[in-house]
Amino acid sequence: MAGKASEYHRGEMDIHEQVSTFHLVMNITKWGALIIAVGVLTTTLWFCTGAGFMGGLISGVVLLVLGVIFLREKPTTDH
Repeated sequence: MAGKASEYHRGEMDIHEQVSTFHLVMNITKWGALIIAVGVLTTTLWFCTGAGFMGGLISGVVLLVLGVIFLREKPTTDH
């Protein structure tokens, strides 16, 4: 059962497009989750509690600012 040698050689394929797609999907997921969380928090506090519009808006803005601070890209350090 000796077949012909494979043309595939591990580590020689250009994967820049796959890496770019992976980073795009991760960024869409990360920022999309933050936007959904802000929207859910704001509307829940606005309509379902006594906080009202201003309470929901202030809480949403605080969550948005904290989310941007914690989710932004960190500078990479080369080892």
